[in-house]
Amino acid sequence: METGGGVELDVGGGGVGGGTMSMPLPLPLPLHSSSSSSSSVVVDVVDPETEFLLSNKTSGNEWELFKENVKPMKRGRNINLLNHSLISHTHNHLQKSLLLNRRKLIEAIDEYQGDDPLQPWLQCIKWVQESFPSGGDFSGLVVIYEQCLRAFWHTERYKNDLRYLKVWLEYAESCTDAEVIYSFLEANGIGKTHSVYYITYALHMESKNKLKNANDIYNLGLAREAQPMKKLEAAYKKFLSRSLRKSKQSNENMKDPTDDLPVRSFGTILGRQASDVSRKRMKSDRVQSAPLSIYKDAKANTILNQQPELPKAKMTAWQNLGTRAERNKENCAIPTKWTSNKIPQKLGSRSAVAAAAAAASTCIEVFVDEDCQESKAGSESQKSSMLQLRRGDNRDLKKETELLKENPLRNFRTSSLPR
Repeated sequence: METGGGVELDVGGGGVGGGTMSMPLPLPLPLHSSSSSSSSVVVDVVDPETEFLLSNKTSGNEWELFKENVKPMKRGRNINLLNHSLISHTHNHLQKSLLLNRRKLIEAIDEYQGDDPLQPWLQCIKWVQESFPSGGDFSGLVVIYEQCLRAFWHTERYKNDLRYLKVWLEYAESCTDAEVIYSFLEANGIGKTHSVYYITYALHMESKNKLKNANDIYNLGLAREAQPMKKLEAAYKKFLSRSLRKSKQSNENMKDPTDDLPVRSFGTILGRQASDVSRKRMKSDRVQSAPLSIYKDAKANTILNQQPELPKAKMTAWQNLGTRAERNKENCAIPTKWTSNKIPQKLGSRSAVAAAAAAASTCIEVFVDEDCQESKAGSESQKSSMLQLRRGDNRDLKKETELLKENPLRNFRTSSLPR
């Protein structure tokens, strides 16, 4: 039955008894009766709040709108977390919550007292990768990479830890030139028992067209029996096939173009013309590639030989050597007592000389251990970077990220760098 403010629904049961319950509707709905006993409900007006909620309703496919800004990952991404993180970056209050969560994770690293201090770093890195899909400078991911690697590079426990090695490899992908990082790993013996180190290192050298170095790296990994061995052998076979293919292509490009002229009926004259043109081009290329001949003036030697001689009138010979007194005339001064002469001095010169002597006596060079000084500077830079991450200062994070991308080992001690 119809009442003034809602629709009453009869809820009854067999042995429990009946009752009535009024369920009000948010909007008054006009009822349009028809010729039959049944009636249809039509909504004429939608309130502004409902319209706003419907327009901003999440579809679960937000990644489709921002997929150009999502950095791909080898392990893939969770679609639900990806959609949530993309929505969070479009709202200010949600973005503030992301920065707050990052700060809490960094504080958890400092407060960790367990047996595996690398684990909270890995959790923080994974969370930042998921929560900042674009991986930009403001995410602080590169700074977190560098802080984690610098905290454990001298720890023997983690030198052959695969988790620690993967952090190094991800850091290398974020930098401009990763060759210095691979050289650092080789110099300090980090990850030398894992085949992924040699494969990634060799692929990087192959991308720089240094095939010989890449081949040496594969052979070094095989000689050290890096594990898994089958994966390293398969990657090396693929590298050899690619190298062979590249050598064939280079040989084909160096072949004489006249050898591959098409043979067609009634095309002998065209073929000869094409061959003549190609031969002329080859001759011109050879002439252009020939070394430049330097012009030599044949008259230069004759001009040098015909230089005028000095006049003989000016070159008069000595008639005598002179007396001994004339030759030693600078020693003819009359000797006097040293105490009878005084050196004139300006006013205040004695005080200046005494002050200079006192300063020279007090300035004693103190020995400073470079390793201790560098470790102190490294700890200060590490504290400043962590402070930037806690505060969420985007300008300082961006500047530090750019510096690390150009020089990824700028905060490491010089004694640990490859030479």
